[in-house]
Amino acid sequence: MAAAVLEGKIYVIGGFGGSGGLVEVYDPATDRWETRASLPEMLHHTTATAVGRRLYVIGGYTGAWSPVNSVFEYDPPTDRWRKRSPMPTARGALGAAEIDGQIYAVGGVARDGRPNSAANESYDPASDRWASRAPLPTPRDHLAVVALEKRLYAIGGRIGGSYARNLTDNEVYDPKADRWERRRPIPTARSGIAGAAHTGRLFVFGGEEPAGTFNQTEAYDPATDRWTILTPMPTARHGLGVAVVGGVIYVIGGGPRPGGSYSAVNEAFVP
Repeated sequence: MAAAVLEGKIYVIGGFGGSGGLVEVYDPATDRWETRASLPEMLHHTTATAVGRRLYVIGGYTGAWSPVNSVFEYDPPTDRWRKRSPMPTARGALGAAEIDGQIYAVGGVARDGRPNSAANESYDPASDRWASRAPLPTPRDHLAVVALEKRLYAIGGRIGGSYARNLTDNEVYDPKADRWERRRPIPTARSGIAGAAHTGRLFVFGGEEPAGTFNQTEAYDPATDRWTILTPMPTARHGLGVAVVGGVIYVIGGGPRPGGSYSAVNEAFVP
């Protein structure tokens, strides 16, 4: 599933376990959930990114594992979705993050077993236009893509949709220079992960491999190019959603077993 923060609330979108178009919103201030208007299309392995006061859902798979290039914009006051200009490269299991009002959609794969996409495509919600950017040096899917201090980090993931081929790659993108560089790899090779930025560091949670799921919490400091191993999650899982509100990182949902499993877990981490 995908997760993003908009005006202090966490939107959890799509995925397995119910309707792939399901949209549920969690308010950390009240510890309550509510349901919002469903996505126009049932999707899993999609992305969710907030820009200004709107939410954008980009790419993913339909229930039949067909990759899509769709872009949906959500307006909270009206509780309505509308379709926007499609992404140039249809793909699922990609990552996306926002820098200076632009959304960067990175990596992914058309379908399991096929070559990974190196696509790095930027979307401008204001003009509803896409642009091709410098490709991802290590094409992969099921990765974590996180923005921190106007840089984009692509961490972990796997090759060809196979969690038997997990990676430790950590590559950072500078939008102004349109250039990638390699940084210190994540300690644990894993995919189906989720990441978030908080207080100048990147935090990466969960993942899967053939032997099971991960409960690892690892943090990266760009200033020192070092990783730190932190307290593990109480519940190991992959395909989870991560969002930061009020200094707390919420780690939501995900599969407790490798493959198509799911859960309703909502655990909070205080760095």
